[in-house]
Amino acid sequence: MKINKMTFKIVGGLLLVGLLYIATMHVMIKSVEDEMPMENAQYLIVLGARLYGDYPSPALRERLDTAVLYLKENHNSKVIVTGGQGPDELIPEAIAMKDYLVRHGINQDRIIVEDKSTSTFENLKLAKEIILNIEDEVPSIVIVSNRFHLFRARLIARRMGLEPTLLGAEIPPTIVLSSYFREYLAVTKSLIFDF
Repeated sequence: MKINKMTFKIVGGLLLVGLLYIATMHVMIKSVEDEMPMENAQYLIVLGARLYGDYPSPALRERLDTAVLYLKENHNSKVIVTGGQGPDELIPEAIAMKDYLVRHGINQDRIIVEDKSTSTFENLKLAKEIILNIEDEVPSIVIVSNRFHLFRARLIARRMGLEPTLLGAEIPPTIVLSSYFREYLAVTKSLIFDF
């Protein structure tokens, strides 16, 4: 009987810790979702996401549509599209992203392609390398991603010495729950490993 009570207390304690963790992560993630980006940033960085063959997934289309609106209102901003080629993708994400932006009226001279990265950390690391090959110092930057992803993107960017503002794209309704749950774990991974 004592063992069962002890087991119950341990399991209950672990569940409570887990719920507190999820609640804390959720509050932190939500805290930056509606941030307003700076106007006329020198660079917009659009983080990559899955393709269906060679066409952007709904989540990536939301990011790109958000970027198009910003770029049409901020004519001097350049955009870096990021993302390599996944195993089930026909082309690198960044190439599909560039094509999408061009089809939606963005001049290709404003678009810089980073097509080697395989994670958010690499998206930002390689985008920063591109920027520093062009600029003498770190310029003004806006990061575009779906709302659930912004907190982690800024966390990683700040560790790299960047101080971006954020521009949140909508989350397709079919992936809202799964995106947040996956992000709770991804933030933990980034806190430990993404330096």
